[in-house]
Amino acid sequence: QVQLVESGGCLVQPGGSLRLSCAASGSSFSIYVMRWYRQAPGKGREFVAAISWSGGSTYYADSVKGRFTISRDSAKNTVYLQMNSLKPDNTAVYYCNADLSVTGTMIRRDYWGQGTQVTVSS
Repeated sequence: QVQLVESGGCLVQPGGSLRLSCAASGSSFSIYVMRWYRQAPGKGREFVAAISWSGGSTYYADSVKGRFTISRDSAKNTVYLQMNSLKPDNTAVYYCNADLSVTGTMIRRDYWGQGTQVTVSS
């Protein structure tokens, strides 16, 4: 019904920047919140950032405040994560998450993308 497709992950040097994208597509839907999570090797999945779809309010994990920026393009149903001053411990698979309801179902639930690998290394 709904697919989330992330892109933009790659190998980047420490101190570099990267922008991730996540596009939602499929059935007609209403998005409430979109989020980015990440999972580093051997660790659990952790919250990175979130944006409310209607008002655009943003929320960040303390570890990324001031370096990462989440934004959205409502017309494209796409969320972005601009990552600056990247560090080796930012290496992880980054996942997109959408809190949405498919039109006509009145059911609000989470959808996940397949993840995109970000590697920060010299």
